[in-house]
Amino acid sequence: MSAFQADICIRGAGITGRVLALLLAREKLRVALTAPPERASKAPDVRAYAINPAGQKLLAGLRCWPAPEHATPVMEMQVRGDQHGQLRFTAAMQGVPALNWIVDVPVLENLLAEAVRFAPGIEVTPEAVPAPLTVICEGRDSATREALGAGWQAVPYPQHAVAARLACERPHEQVARQWFTPEGEIAALLPLDGPAGRRVALVWSARPEHAAQLMALPPEAFAAEAAAASEHALGALALEGERACWPLMLGRASRWSGPMPGRPGQSWALAGDAAHAMHPLAGQGLNTGLGDVACLAATLAQREYWRSVGDARLLRRYARARALPVAAMQCATDGLQQLFGQPDSAPLAALRNWGLSGVNQLPALKRWLARQAM
Repeated sequence: MSAFQADICIRGAGITGRVLALLLAREKLRVALTAPPERASKAPDVRAYAINPAGQKLLAGLRCWPAPEHATPVMEMQVRGDQHGQLRFTAAMQGVPALNWIVDVPVLENLLAEAVRFAPGIEVTPEAVPAPLTVICEGRDSATREALGAGWQAVPYPQHAVAARLACERPHEQVARQWFTPEGEIAALLPLDGPAGRRVALVWSARPEHAAQLMALPPEAFAAEAAAASEHALGALALEGERACWPLMLGRASRWSGPMPGRPGQSWALAGDAAHAMHPLAGQGLNTGLGDVACLAATLAQREYWRSVGDARLLRRYARARALPVAAMQCATDGLQQLFGQPDSAPLAALRNWGLSGVNQLPALKRWLARQAM
């Protein structure tokens, strides 16, 4: 790295960090991408992301869109409440090719890693290097963000996410399904393996004690619990591979940019989960992060010729541009979690299920909600 003078250093080589590096390299900026060595005993990643049309367009433009069997189009979404309330969206109603796509995380990460490997202007390094701008893409537990004093404010949810892959007795038919349970939990089955697939990604937002129980169950018992929570919509289920579990929170940094301490003329900015965290019930965490890096790359590309990429006013433009979209998405996901996350409340249960079914009868409102999610 001694001969490589970076314009921008990106700390964190996850999906958002790599996408940002590729976007900046396309603008002829020199990028140092910090990627610590991976652990040899790293567990298989069972997560899957729902990518909205904006994210799909962004990734396809970078030539990093997975093959059809690893990016399943969602043609319908079904949401069921705890007292028979229902809400249904379809791609046909919206006049779009798909509501979103369910993408295998490891496949997408490998595509991005290969693109970074061959992209001119990107240097991968195990440690951060000095640069006019350092972008923190280390995730919600970022140590660098804490060291910079960005003011992380987090409120933990009384839920942990349990993720797994399941084989299904019946094909998923490209339908994403979600259930709000009487216990205040949320279970979602996301279609995998293309249009004719019989596998799904499970994301179960469960009470911490229940999440621990689910993680400890034998595979057959776990699959039976998942089938019961999903009302046997896809018949018998079978667990494939490992399970993962992590705590959920609502979080946001109070500052998204600032001067690098002790380094005159150098600045930092946050993006992705290092800047915000939200409940996964709407599947918008990664989409919001992709919105961050697309906005930051565009802001830097459109800067006045005399401004440095680390110019404080320029970075404030980026922070202002992302403030409203991020706040709106966090407000929406938090509001839904608060509404459906309260168990044993008959009046509230009746209200929320009436709301689901009521929206389902209002095509204009349904179209607006779907468009916001897309």
